[in-house]
Amino acid sequence: MRIVGINGPEVERALVAGELDCPCCGHRLVPWGWGGWRSVRLWGGVEERRRPRRSRCSSCRVTHVLLWADTLLRRRDGVWVIGAALTARARGMSIGKVAAAVPGVAFSTVRGWVRRFAVNAEGVRVRFTVLAHDLDPLLAPVRPAASTVGDAVEAIGVAAQAAARRLGPVDAWSFAASGSGGRLLANTGCP
Repeated sequence: MRIVGINGPEVERALVAGELDCPCCGHRLVPWGWGGWRSVRLWGGVEERRRPRRSRCSSCRVTHVLLWADTLLRRRDGVWVIGAALTARARGMSIGKVAAAVPGVAFSTVRGWVRRFAVNAEGVRVRFTVLAHDLDPLLAPVRPAASTVGDAVEAIGVAAQAAARRLGPVDAWSFAASGSGGRLLANTGCP
């Protein structure tokens, strides 16, 4: 799987134009059918059905599913919904209050996000702190927060700001999805 683009037409344009490289060998990806349909729950419980594009490397022949930057691997909810919950938790809100603030999402789902992110938080903090300093070598040290979840969310924000200064406007949580390869809440390994 590879996170690319912000919507289907952009992903398709980049794929057909040969702008996407294979994460395995670096050669060009070419169109290779479609993945299965999936529902993505956006803010307010609105659902959008999508069918991600598949690609195949022109050299090593490995196939890849191309996901939009507003989704995470194996998560039904959009990254902005998940990011809002993680930001609220990093600010010290209880899980119950965080779940109440995220419309259309069950308490158990929000609790699962927070727990999984807490497990990955140190790896996420390290990954995005390094990424921030790669994007801006003169960046001051990232300020510590009150918790490991807070530290990780802060590192994502600082890295997104560094990316915006260097590359132009970016959404912090879409940047987090891309920067983690969609594995921000992965249970099979840290980003």
